[in-house]
Amino acid sequence: MLFPSPPTTAGYTVEDWLKLPTTGERIELIDGSFIASPMPAYVHAIATSRLVGALDDALPRSLEVVAAGNVAVGDDGLIPDIVIGHAEAMLKGPVALSASDVVCVAEVVSPGKVNRDRDYTIKPPKYAAAGIPVFIRVDLEGGDAPRVEIFNLGEQGYELVAEAKAGTVLTLDQPFPVSFDPAVLTGPRSR
Repeated sequence: MLFPSPPTTAGYTVEDWLKLPTTGERIELIDGSFIASPMPAYVHAIATSRLVGALDDALPRSLEVVAAGNVAVGDDGLIPDIVIGHAEAMLKGPVALSASDVVCVAEVVSPGKVNRDRDYTIKPPKYAAAGIPVFIRVDLEGGDAPRVEIFNLGEQGYELVAEAKAGTVLTLDQPFPVSFDPAVLTGPRSR
């Protein structure tokens, strides 16, 4: 997809991002530039879907969970792999949620240096600065994969509050109580 020149020297805006046509790729707005990514690999999509299922089973009625939702985060337009937000705001049908309507985002780390950098160093501080209370990161690579980390928003940004690798149970209480073994996110179905 070709993008027209940015309308200002500061780059594209969230309004420009929301006007993009729907395509088969994810297009995020980061620091005034559009970043296009192909749809994720199947192992990534399966892990995302299974995590959505685990979270959805534990959700209170006041919240909803979706995979790959648009979130306006300050001057950026991000697409977390999973978005948990206030049901009232989500059910109104917006194209993008305001960060103030989001209680948790999750990123499933895709392979490759650019994707890892985005999920480890670029996006988390933006989510924190926007005031999103909980950040979940799922890493599918490494000897202890899948590994899930839970971060709660503190005074200096996100603080690690829980982590678990495959074969151990992760229990958290924010943004709502839920427990699961990260092993359920990958590999053959257990049922």
